Amino acid sequence: MLRTILIVGTGGFTGSVLRYLVQVLVEKWQDSTFPLGTFIVNILGSLIIGAVFALAEKGDILNPELRIFMTVGFCGGFTTFSAFAYNNLNMLKDNSIYYLLLNIGGSLTLGILAVYLGIILIRVIL
Repeated sequence: MLRTILIVGTGGFTGSVLRYLVQVLVEKWQDSTFPLGTFIVNILGSLIIGAVFALAEKGDILNPELRIFMTVGFCGGFTTFSAFAYNNLNMLKDNSIYYLLLNIGGSLTLGILAVYLGIILIRVIL
């Protein structure tokens, strides 16, 4: 278990640092309020997690440790949107349209609401 935790943690560290570097580089080149750095990271993370899962389906191309390093660790640190996109794709493949729409709508609506409530909560407390 400790080995797996270290693998995930190392992947998360790597993904988080790369996310930061991508966003810093994009901000240097962009003069807009559109969050292009986050957008790029989310799309790249989705591409990476898709490639990793496709490789994992091919058999022994990726060992379980590399798969968990890349998916939970790296992609988790780089962006959680990649897991969100992958889960939604699976629901679409399974024809679980109700759960797909619930997940997309609920995540977006409740996520934005939670950010807003977090801001209000801190403003009230402090």
